[in-house]
Amino acid sequence: MRRTPHQRLRNATAGILATGLAALGLAALPAAANAAADTATPVLTVQYRTGVTSATAGQTAPWLTVRNTGSAPVRLADVKLRYYFSADTPGTAYRFACDWAVRGCANVTGTFGTLAPGTPTADRYLEVGFTAAAGSLAPGATSGDLQLRFHRADWSQLRQSDDHSFGPDRTSYADWTKVTAHLAGGLVWGTAPGGPVVDPPPTRALFDDFVYTAHDDPKLGANGWMVRSWGGGPGVPGATWAPGNVTFGTDGGASVLKLRTETTGTAATTRQAEISTTTMKFRKGTYAARVKFSDAPVQGPDGDHVIQTFFAINDLKAPMADDYAEYDFEYLPNGGWGETGNTLFTTSWDTYDSTGVQPPVNTHTADRAGYAGWRDLVLTIDDTDIRYYVDGRLFGTHSAAYLPERGMLIAFNQWLTSLTGQPDTTTARTYEQAVDYVLHVQDQVLTPAQVNERVIGYRSAGRTFEDTVPAS
Repeated sequence: MRRTPHQRLRNATAGILATGLAALGLAALPAAANAAADTATPVLTVQYRTGVTSATAGQTAPWLTVRNTGSAPVRLADVKLRYYFSADTPGTAYRFACDWAVRGCANVTGTFGTLAPGTPTADRYLEVGFTAAAGSLAPGATSGDLQLRFHRADWSQLRQSDDHSFGPDRTSYADWTKVTAHLAGGLVWGTAPGGPVVDPPPTRALFDDFVYTAHDDPKLGANGWMVRSWGGGPGVPGATWAPGNVTFGTDGGASVLKLRTETTGTAATTRQAEISTTTMKFRKGTYAARVKFSDAPVQGPDGDHVIQTFFAINDLKAPMADDYAEYDFEYLPNGGWGETGNTLFTTSWDTYDSTGVQPPVNTHTADRAGYAGWRDLVLTIDDTDIRYYVDGRLFGTHSAAYLPERGMLIAFNQWLTSLTGQPDTTTARTYEQAVDYVLHVQDQVLTPAQVNERVIGYRSAGRTFEDTVPAS
C-alpha cells in the first residue's frame, strides 16, 4: 500500500502495560476480600408471580425475587435463576427484556439455553443473571422486584400454558420451586425438569454504548479505555493528540463517541484524537462498530487529508517482529496516500520495519467511493482468514498469512496524514467522526445480522457496558 507504516503504539506501550497491570491489581483486591469472608453455606429461595396469566399471549412475563435465607452474604453476580418453558416450534428464537428491577435493569442479564433431552413441558430455559454492579445480598435480604418478560423474535403468539415454570394462578409473590436458583454453578433451590442441562458456551464479550460525560469521566478509565495524550505518529509530525478532542454526546437520540480533528494548516495548530482499550487482550472473534464517517468538515474549508478509523492493533516489539498484528478500517474522504478522492481501505498487517529499511508486509482491499454517514463495520478473525464487512456486505477477505499471534487493543482515531491537501493554510477547519457502539465477541464469528441482534439484545436489556473478556 502506498502509505507510511503505522507507528501508533511505539511510545505508548510502557504506559499501556503499566495501566493494565494497575487495573488488574485493583480488581484483584475485592476477590481476595471475598475469599476471606464468612464461609458458611448460603441458601437461596425464589419467589415468582406472573405478569401475564393467559394460556396464549404475545409474551411471557415471569416476575421474580431471590432471597438470601442463609447466614453468609451472597454476591448476586454468582447467582443464576432459570425459568423453564417449551418452545412452540423447533428453532424458534426468543428475545429478553427487563422492564423494572430494584437493582437496575442494566445490572440484570437474560440468556436462553436448551435442555437435552427435553420434556413435554420444557426444552428451553431463560437464565437470569446479574452483573457485579448489582451488589450482594446480606443474610435475610432480597433482590427486590425483577419484572422480566420474553417473547418470540417475530412477535407471534406463544403458548405458555404447557410451560414447566408457568403458574397462571400466581398473581402475587410466593415461593416457587419450578424456577431454580444456582449459586456458583450449583443448584441450591427448586427442581429442574428431567434431563441434563446443555449450557450454551459462555460468551466473552466487550460491548460499550459510550454513555459517558467527557474524556475525563472516571467511568471511562474504569471500563478499560484510555484517551491519547502522548505525541508521535501516525499523522503530521509535531501535531498534538488532544484528550479534549474526544467528547461524548448524542446523535438521533443515541449516545455517541465523537473524535474531533482541527487545524489551521500548521503542525502546531493541528490537534488529533484517539481512544483505545487499555489492554491488549482481543484476538480472534468478531469486532464490530457503527461509525459515522464524514466527507466534509463541520467548520471551515474542505480538502485536508484526514483519516477516520476503527482498528485493532498490538505493539511492534522490534523491526519486522513476526508477532505484530493490525487490522484497519480507514476512510479517506479527501484522498491521501496517493489517492485523489474518497477511498475506504481495509488493511491486514503481518509486520513492518519501524526503521523504514524493509518494506511493510500487509495486504489491503480498497473501494474508491464515498462512505459518508453511518456505517456498520464488522471484522471477523478465525483460524482460516480475516473478513471485513461494511453495511452487511462482504468488503474484503484476507488470508491466514495475516492472522494474529497475540492479543490486540481496540481503537478509534481521526488524524491528518499530511498538510498538503488543503490550499487554504490559515483558515481554521474541524473534522468529526462519531461512533455509536463497539462490540467484540471472543472466539466466535458472527454474521453482521447476528451482530445487530446482539446489540439489540444489550439495549433491550438496558445494558450500556459489558466486558467479560479475560486478560490474555
